[in-house]
Amino acid sequence: MKIKIFVTGGTFDKEYNDLNGQLIFKNTHLREILELGRSRLDVDVETLMMIDSLDMSDEDREKIAQSCINATEDKIVITHGTDTMVETAKVLAQKIKNEQSSLSDKTIILTGAMVPYVFRSSDGLFNLGAALAFAQTLPKGVYIAMNGKYFNWDNARKNKEIGEFEELSS
Repeated sequence: MKIKIFVTGGTFDKEYNDLNGQLIFKNTHLREILELGRSRLDVDVETLMMIDSLDMSDEDREKIAQSCINATEDKIVITHGTDTMVETAKVLAQKIKNEQSSLSDKTIILTGAMVPYVFRSSDGLFNLGAALAFAQTLPKGVYIAMNGKYFNWDNARKNKEIGEFEELSS
């Protein structure tokens, strides 16, 4: 079983610019993270974009959806910024509902990080590992994996006060 990983940017892949103190994008850290985590999964990593999710447009979300539709793999993980992760998950779920596309036969997990991977306190490695495990075990559908938990796409939100994802209702 091969898992497709789509990279879109987000805090997950941000780096610190020593010159101006800003967080910037260079290259994805996915291969390094997989190696560090000693992953033995068969994965195919593809970078779709390297942007902050607050800057993500409808066209960017459409590109993500089309990439998922066109993927031959039925297990997909998307690294994504946490601020608009739920919005992208909604677009994917609506495409499944509104179209008879190959998306309805896939398990899609969106994950990210509250702290960039390059910082020692990052949750990115843990979240990616959990997302890869959930992709292999959850039924077809669209999910968010953060903080060691998975959430149905329509029952999650980012709690900015505590820096975690949580269910909308219990």
